[in-house]
Amino acid sequence: MTDLATLELELINAIGGAETVASLEEVRVAALGKSGSVSGLLKGMGALSPDQRREQGPIINGLRDRVASAIAARKANLEAAELDARLLAERIDLTLPARPRRKGGVHPTMQVMDEMIAVFAEMGFAVAEGPDIEDDFHNFTALNFPPKHPAREMHDTFFLKPDPETGERKVLRTHTSPVQVRTMMSQKPPIRIIAPGRTFRKDSDATHTPMFHQIEGLVIDRGINMGHLKTTLEIFIARFFELDAVQARFRPHHFPFTEPSAEMDIRCDRSGGKLVFNSGDDWLEILGCGMVHPNVLINCGLDPDEYQGFAFGMGVDRLAMLKYGVPDLRPMFEADTRWLAHYGFSAFAAPNPASGLS
Repeated sequence: MTDLATLELELINAIGGAETVASLEEVRVAALGKSGSVSGLLKGMGALSPDQRREQGPIINGLRDRVASAIAARKANLEAAELDARLLAERIDLTLPARPRRKGGVHPTMQVMDEMIAVFAEMGFAVAEGPDIEDDFHNFTALNFPPKHPAREMHDTFFLKPDPETGERKVLRTHTSPVQVRTMMSQKPPIRIIAPGRTFRKDSDATHTPMFHQIEGLVIDRGINMGHLKTTLEIFIARFFELDAVQARFRPHHFPFTEPSAEMDIRCDRSGGKLVFNSGDDWLEILGCGMVHPNVLINCGLDPDEYQGFAFGMGVDRLAMLKYGVPDLRPMFEADTRWLAHYGFSAFAAPNPASGLS
């Protein structure tokens, strides 16, 4: 019979000399395969006498077990080495900085709207809302617009298709004043509200867009006068632009829904290429305002001999341009992420009059 000690030594040396899992598999097949050297010894035991089988069986089985154990151990080492080599070749350098992730932000228009709401809320105003699509009564008639007023014409206002049953043509609201009408018709004075929201007009240039944002205000009570209007607006403008005070003037103007009507200007200096408030000899129009017209009060079911009020309106997008140095209104609606990254605000910096608005 084959010298088992010599065979075992040869197999152990062959197992130790295998450099890859594939070469180790060749050694395993040569030793333990169907035609392997150890398998041949096991097959040859059938030709031995019972006494020889009892003597040689444990020896040959032990050889087989030791060879199998050596192959398993060598295979584990080779697989671990191959894994280490693969990890080394395919590793990712985690010391490199991560790719920059684009962060979201608050649009300047929404930031400024939140700032304005924060100031007015501190002054006791509630926020009121209404639909973007309005009927003729709430958008025009109740607000004392005469039948031939330019705002009722197709070139100024977005009209929807006529209703197939009534023939009525609704409009995309041209201002948030219909919210004032709905409030006066649903609530009893005293009323103190602001109405922020989207408005629509057929206009487009560097300072106008077909869709823009307004905030309008309304105060209705007994004994309201222009002094209350003037003080309210001066306080608001000073707080919004974070000034100690504001130098303002009120010029006579005309709005169908207020009488008397005025436009508010702020003293400013533009000579240095930068807008500076409360200095210089220039004036900047900032908003329109006035005392609520008696016809509007009557249309809303209020007695003008008992109640008086004032109203005002201003463009949110335009105030954002003035406060944060945006030169053109149109990019504010173009969804350019580069522009938004430059002018946007952190979502965690909520406007607060106590700690600062901007």
